[in-house]
Amino acid sequence: MDKGQVGDEVQIHSYKHNGHIHRIWERAYILKAAAEEFIVANDRTMVIEADGRTWTTREPAICYFHAKYWFNIIGMIREDGIYYYCNLSSPFVYDEGAIKYIDYDLDIKVFPNYTYIILDEDEYQHHQQEMKYPTVIDQILKKNMQNLIQMIEQQKGAFESNFIMNWYNQYKKIKKYTRKGR
Repeated sequence: MDKGQVGDEVQIHSYKHNGHIHRIWERAYILKAAAEEFIVANDRTMVIEADGRTWTTREPAICYFHAKYWFNIIGMIREDGIYYYCNLSSPFVYDEGAIKYIDYDLDIKVFPNYTYIILDEDEYQHHQQEMKYPTVIDQILKKNMQNLIQMIEQQKGAFESNFIMNWYNQYKKIKKYTRKGR
């Protein structure tokens, strides 16, 4: 199976537990493609919602996916610092030129000073009942939420001080290279 290569353009597909598409990011660029870890970047990319509505991201973002973690992390680079949006989700798979995962509603928004808020707990409760999330999924998500909060508080992994900017600098090099042609 093709795993993609650095510089390749990919889409990001978010699904719901029932298998329906939730959201598609039209374009991102692979910065790291490994069996367990994918790092991609996008900037002002179109996003298509399940109902067909579209919008465009406002700032550059570095997206971190791991094959064993039940969350993914988006670091958004803004003038006043890096904001993180963390989705509790299934581990990713790379399939047919797209990074795919199941979104489980719960999110954590992290501010540049590493304070954070947990979002969409009511949406999670609603979908948990509506889509009949198995108990084991609920347990996995709660454990991964704790692990994610620990990473935020300890500023580890994607939350390390230079992680997002180092990958953003790699993205700028790739974009410069791809504009010149390969």
